[in-house]
Amino acid sequence: MASLNVGSLGEYIREQRRNAQYSLRQLAEVAGVSNPYLSQIERGLRKPSAEILQQIAKALRISAETLYVQAGILEERDEQGPGLRAAILADPQINERQKQVLLAVYEAFLKENQAARPAAAAHPTDPARPTDPA
Repeated sequence: MASLNVGSLGEYIREQRRNAQYSLRQLAEVAGVSNPYLSQIERGLRKPSAEILQQIAKALRISAETLYVQAGILEERDEQGPGLRAAILADPQINERQKQVLLAVYEAFLKENQAARPAAAAHPTDPARPTDPA
C-alpha cells in the first residue's frame, strides 16, 4: 500500500469542492462529516478513512477510486478509463441522467473493443492498408 499523501489529498478535495461550487460547510453537510473535520482534511491535518473518502467522493460526484488514488490507498491505473469516468461525474455542466448515459456509452465502447482484441490478435492487419477494398 502506498503512503498516505494527506496534503495533496486535501488540496485535491478543496479543488474539487470549489469546482463543484460548494462551500466548506455545504460539502461537509452533504458528505455527512463535520465542518471542522473536513477543514482539517483539506488543510492536510487529518487522515480520513476510506469510508469518509467515499462519502466525500459521493458528495462531490467523483469516483471514490479517484480519492483513494490521491490518498495513496490505491495505485493509479495505467489506463485512462477511471480518469474519464471521474471527469464525467465531476462535470457540473451536465445533469445526472446525462452523466449516466455518457458512462453507459463509454462502457459499451470498452466492451466492444475488448471483444475485438482477440480477433485482431488472431488476424493482424497493416494499418496503412485497408482491409475492406472499396
